Amino acid sequence: MSFHGSFLSDEQFQCSICLDVFTNPSSTPCGHSFCMGCISRYWDGLKVCQCPLCKKTFQKRPDLQINRTLREITEQFRSMKGGGGGGGLGREKRGGRGGGDGGIPDSLFDELKKKLPRPLLKAPMMLPCEAQGETISTSSDTFMTSLASSVPNDSPIAAMSHTCGPPPPPPPYTRSNGRRRFTVSGAASSQNLPICEIHHRGIMIYCRTDRECICPECEISDHQGHDTVPVEDEWMGIKDQLSVWEQEIQEMIRERIRKMEEIRMSVSEVEMAVERETAGSVCLFSMLVSAIERSQAELMEVMEMSRRAAEHQADAMIRQLELEVKELRRREGALSELAQSDDHMHCIKTFPILNSPPPAKDWSRVSVNSDLGTGTIYRSLAVQVEKFQQELKNIAETGFPALVLEPSPVRTLPSCFSAGVKSVQEYAMAVTLDSNTAHPRLIMSEDLKSVRCGDRHQLLPDNLERFDRVVCVLGREAISSGKHYWEVEVGGKTDWDLGVAKQTVNRKGKIDVTPSNGYWFLSLRDKNKYAFRTEPSTDVQVNLRPRKIGIFVDFKKGQVSFYNVDARIHIYTFNDTFSECIYPFFSPCTNKSGKNNEPLIITPVDMTW
Repeated sequence: MSFHGSFLSDEQFQCSICLDVFTNPSSTPCGHSFCMGCISRYWDGLKVCQCPLCKKTFQKRPDLQINRTLREITEQFRSMKGGGGGGGLGREKRGGRGGGDGGIPDSLFDELKKKLPRPLLKAPMMLPCEAQGETISTSSDTFMTSLASSVPNDSPIAAMSHTCGPPPPPPPYTRSNGRRRFTVSGAASSQNLPICEIHHRGIMIYCRTDRECICPECEISDHQGHDTVPVEDEWMGIKDQLSVWEQEIQEMIRERIRKMEEIRMSVSEVEMAVERETAGSVCLFSMLVSAIERSQAELMEVMEMSRRAAEHQADAMIRQLELEVKELRRREGALSELAQSDDHMHCIKTFPILNSPPPAKDWSRVSVNSDLGTGTIYRSLAVQVEKFQQELKNIAETGFPALVLEPSPVRTLPSCFSAGVKSVQEYAMAVTLDSNTAHPRLIMSEDLKSVRCGDRHQLLPDNLERFDRVVCVLGREAISSGKHYWEVEVGGKTDWDLGVAKQTVNRKGKIDVTPSNGYWFLSLRDKNKYAFRTEPSTDVQVNLRPRKIGIFVDFKKGQVSFYNVDARIHIYTFNDTFSECIYPFFSPCTNKSGKNNEPLIITPVDMTW
């Protein structure tokens, strides 16, 4: 007993408030222990309770209970030290360490205390002691070796080190957060098991009723009659269901991935529907607007003609009426003179002539024609509006044709497309690419009808005609007169330039591509930003993304026009003056790491639409 008591430190059983051995020890939720009376008096009168050691705050005052296990250990420690009373455990009260029970003499203990470092003396250890049937904790497996090396070989300590051997492995419960936890069987905190904050026992039981992990004392006090099993057994049962749950989760993941693909497809279908609806609605309402504008123009013309005819008719009538009024005024004057004459013979002879009816027209039923002649125009417009309403009704029931924008040889287009594109298609010409002008990164097809940008420069002769900075190529066909039209398929490219350029443009180094420098073309950037390279650039709002661009050139008028071929819509027209030959201009732009890798393709003009 004396040996054990010598290596258990007084500080381990000392209350940090009264600095004396524990009396009715109790533990706070944060794990520190104090005398029940000390901690109760410390908290009296405080609104917010706080641990005196770690300063952890408890909003609600903890309901403390006496730690009976720690109290028993403390009482045993008192008895081992020869104290038994409540005072301090100084050497004068404990007596000698040797005693009559075969313990270590005080002189030997003092000598060892000088030789060994104090942290080692204070360090808790685990030494087997068959005589006492209990253990003393330590944190180092080499404690006995260190102790034996510090004392003579014939000393009791050295003999004990050889007799007892190295310390055994730690018991199922060791330390928790740097403090020892005591159970009924002794020191009992585990490196693998969490500790119950209330009873300071290892949590090794699962309550199925309340679905929580508990310690044995929790089972006795709060979970009597509940369905409880060891935590390990519960985990093994759950583990058997993991594969089933894993398969169910994988199937749920697959379902959601399929749903994501379905949603993406739906978005693509919506985008196609928007394009189709946009093209159809533009054409449909353009037809109605054109019909109204044409009818309005006809109305203005007919009404103007009716007005002029009415004015002409009124002028003729007025001139005739003025002649009759003049004649009637002449007779009126003659009759007035006759009435004042004294020559009776003359009056008798003249009166019959003046009394005869004047050559006058009956104007009672004569009027200016007020019919404007617009009824025919209104009736014609009414017929067109009726057709529009019928077509609008059909579209509301069946929608627009599904193949309006599909890139296939056969397309079904609404009957409302304007004839603008149709009229310029009559000037279609065959266009091919001039390989002598192509930038070294450009890759062209064998028939010189398509071009795309490669990843690296090709070994090509650096002739004067070749562009060495701008990724572009010209067409072979020179335009110096007349009207010309060609079409280029742009597909789903994100960037491109199309138009015409002068023969004498600069082709080396940095180029300012503007009309003043001989370039007239439409540009696409970042998939949806359309602009014309003017000074400054002119942004263009294109509601329907074109898949094929039509370019029309009227050399005499100095016009370069661009059309959305699929939607039959005019996009923009340059007006300038051409003083020399111009050539078709093509730039697929860089491939943007594969995002813009599609080629520009010169396609035949389909006149059957």
